[in-house]
Amino acid sequence: MLLTSTFAWSGQAVATAPQAAERTAQPRTIRAARLATPLRLDGVLDEAVYAAVPAITEFFQTYPAQNGTPTERTEAWVLFDDKQIYVSARLWESAPPSKWTANEMRRDTNQLRQNDHFGVAFDTFHDRRNGYFFYANPLGARADSYMTDETNNNADWNPVWDVRTARFDGGWSIEMAIPFKSLRYVSGASQVWGINMRRAIRRKNEWNYLTALPLSIGSSVGMMRVSADATLTGLDLPPASRNLEIKPYVVGRATTDRTVHPPVAGELGRDIGLDAKYGITANLTADVTVNTDFAQVEIDEQQVNLTRFSLLFPEKREFFLEGRGIFDFGRGGGPVAADTPQLFYSRRIGLNRNRVIPIRAGGRVTGKVGGVTVGALNIQAEEDGGTGSVPATPATNFTALRVKRDILRRSTVGAMFTDRSVAVAGPGSNRAYGADAAFSFFDNLSMGGYYARTETTGTGASDESYQARFTYDADRYGARVDYTKVGKDFDPQVGFLRRLDFRRSAADLRFSPRPKGRSRRVRQYVYDVNTEYIENNAGHLDSRTTTGHVGVELTNSDQAYVEVNANYEGLTAPFAVARGIVLAPGGYDFTDVLVRYQAGQQRRASGTVTLQMGQFYSGTIRAVTVSGARASLTRQLSVEPSLSLNQVDLPMGRFTATVARGRTDFAFTPRMFASGLIQYSSSDRIFSSNLRFRWEYRPGSEFFVVYTDERDTTARGLSGLRNKALVLKVNRLWQF
Repeated sequence: MLLTSTFAWSGQAVATAPQAAERTAQPRTIRAARLATPLRLDGVLDEAVYAAVPAITEFFQTYPAQNGTPTERTEAWVLFDDKQIYVSARLWESAPPSKWTANEMRRDTNQLRQNDHFGVAFDTFHDRRNGYFFYANPLGARADSYMTDETNNNADWNPVWDVRTARFDGGWSIEMAIPFKSLRYVSGASQVWGINMRRAIRRKNEWNYLTALPLSIGSSVGMMRVSADATLTGLDLPPASRNLEIKPYVVGRATTDRTVHPPVAGELGRDIGLDAKYGITANLTADVTVNTDFAQVEIDEQQVNLTRFSLLFPEKREFFLEGRGIFDFGRGGGPVAADTPQLFYSRRIGLNRNRVIPIRAGGRVTGKVGGVTVGALNIQAEEDGGTGSVPATPATNFTALRVKRDILRRSTVGAMFTDRSVAVAGPGSNRAYGADAAFSFFDNLSMGGYYARTETTGTGASDESYQARFTYDADRYGARVDYTKVGKDFDPQVGFLRRLDFRRSAADLRFSPRPKGRSRRVRQYVYDVNTEYIENNAGHLDSRTTTGHVGVELTNSDQAYVEVNANYEGLTAPFAVARGIVLAPGGYDFTDVLVRYQAGQQRRASGTVTLQMGQFYSGTIRAVTVSGARASLTRQLSVEPSLSLNQVDLPMGRFTATVARGRTDFAFTPRMFASGLIQYSSSDRIFSSNLRFRWEYRPGSEFFVVYTDERDTTARGLSGLRNKALVLKVNRLWQF
């Protein structure tokens, strides 16, 4: 255990020597050190304070050896002054810099998590459920996220903070400065927070934490276990400011769109808008948006869909991303299936069949009042005239209300209500409401469930849905069972429902042993079998799947899997699987095999290759998929190709479904980058491109240049152009 006393640093050491203690897996207590003057942020730990204040040196290896001793030494410090909290670390390395994994400079990317990095998490209200996470790699690339109820990690939360890194003979060092204005906390003397730290040494696939964590939690998600954080004391925090942020924007655009009537060619436009944030209390925040614009958001990535059901695309718009975990319903208490309904899906707001619907204004309140988490959102979308293929959209108001109560140590109960003033089809409105619960016990046991109903003008009374599930997820063994029902009239129109009118039963068993002793090649084996049985509420069998899965994780973090699927699909209506190819109603039994290899993402070239072969309904399928691929050409330049190629042979015809995509990123600095995305989809024969330049010219303030176009590949020359747009956008953040 390491304890250091708080002191005021003014050039002379006043710190008390650390108390020595035996190595323990119990949560520890760390005391922060106060500075009289701000720290010089340069990444070089040459200030006298680092010699005067004893370092935090005791870390635990969570992966690959649970509660093991780290193979490299780490020294860390927690300091603060009247405006910022600082976390610094000296990260010793036995390997030369050429062996380190540092090939990403962009903010918040998945690849950054696969680099060597050091980070800190703060549970500022010490509720052992929620927290802020900050980390950076040796190049100074940074990431941040907000964790909700130990289950939702929102990496799209982008607060203002700064970081600098440097190298020394024997490793690298880091200094992070996080303004108190970027956090929510209770001000005053002797405050107590939760804290954890993480260091990843990716060439060894080694993950070390400040606190001991179970191996079953996984290699990289240990920060989510907020309840296991150490205790940070000695924080004499300044009075919380008004926490008022105002962020106006100005945008100019030139647009050509041949899909609307009448067509638009080279139309010039400009607009202004505003986002604002205000801290009502220390833990309750109000957000307001006026004339919202999302011109800087990257276009959606196309996907191959050979199923009868809608695809779920991720939200990318900033206003809807922050605090999104609060509005999750029925998704706590372990993993949930893709068919689980969502009462709130923010892409229902401001979008209609890939067409942008203007948002006039909106507001949101999120946070906690005592042990109750609250979320309230109201958005007014304007009327849109539609196009030849997309019907007009009337002006619509959207409402979502959410409350969750903390119970026991890691459990919650909650309720939710949503309302859409104009239903998707027909007159009247649509609303949904329900209650849910999530229970987590010990390290590996969780349960969850919900009950919900919807009300839509003109529909029947079979409008309920409910679910119950149980998960045991230890390192060596795992089991899961769940049951879900969705009535034929259940229709959450501010949410997402992949499948209508069904009853689903599913079970899964897993055995994942680790080699005895220390294997030089294999980290873990995985044997898994699961089954899923889905019928409609009239008792007709819709789908049945039984899957056998065998996999292995290697010590270098590569993974290989073989999967065999026995499928049944009962079609009650014709299914147009491709253009001009329709499967007749009836029952179809078919089996396929997948072989997958995933190269560890810490490599300069990585990615996953999946081969599929076997039956597909009444025919056959051969498919190859390249996903998550990335080649780091330099520490600034990377390319990310992907491909999904599916050749299907059916009695009524053959077809090939293809999506090809290429992404290129160039980072000038951690605050400035350019990216390009090009993609082709054979289903609609569309080629699209998206070029983006982003410069964070000062913390929280950004300048964007975005070019987008879409072309019909069946047409020749200029006639193939469907639409294109050039957008310039600048915003400016003021904090008070």
